Amino acid sequence: MDYQLEAVHELMFAMWASRSKATRSFERGAQGEMFVLRELSFQGARTPSQLAQAMGATSGRISSILASLTKKGWIVRTGDPEDRRSVVVELSDEGRRAVRQHSDRLIENLSWVFSQMGERRTREFVGLLSEFMTYLSICEPDGSYPTVEQVEEAFERRARLHERMREMVRNGEQWHGSCRPHDAPSSNDADVDCPVQ
Repeated sequence: MDYQLEAVHELMFAMWASRSKATRSFERGAQGEMFVLRELSFQGARTPSQLAQAMGATSGRISSILASLTKKGWIVRTGDPEDRRSVVVELSDEGRRAVRQHSDRLIENLSWVFSQMGERRTREFVGLLSEFMTYLSICEPDGSYPTVEQVEEAFERRARLHERMREMVRNGEQWHGSCRPHDAPSSNDADVDCPVQ
């Protein structure tokens, strides 16, 4: 078996066979309510269609999530001043607290894991994972591979995002990246996405 195929199997095993409660909680968050809350936290007010596009979900799925978040008091809906037929969704104060609490728990868990791995191995891991995710982000579902130009653009974008994240950390801000697909457009900033190193 060549190293690529062996690595694919090892990665799949690591992702699916070693899932902890914390990992499952993070996965649920990435696919539902916490995704929407983080998106609103980072991007500001969004329409339901913008949220659906960012999440790669149907309008029905977003409607269900927004109904649940409204019931919990974590979001508020208001009329869109630019289009009276549409609504915009924003975080409530309680929603901002929920995002902060979730992020704090995740940071605590990851910090503990990295403390066990040590600085050298943590930096190697984060660098390699970032490179891996950058390549993966530009692979197409139909199996076509990116061009050299697309690869260069993805890594340039990664560098811009990484610098933006570092600047936020230097300024004492916490990164609540939206973790949406790399090709999802953003009306506020074309370079806003999950930070990668």
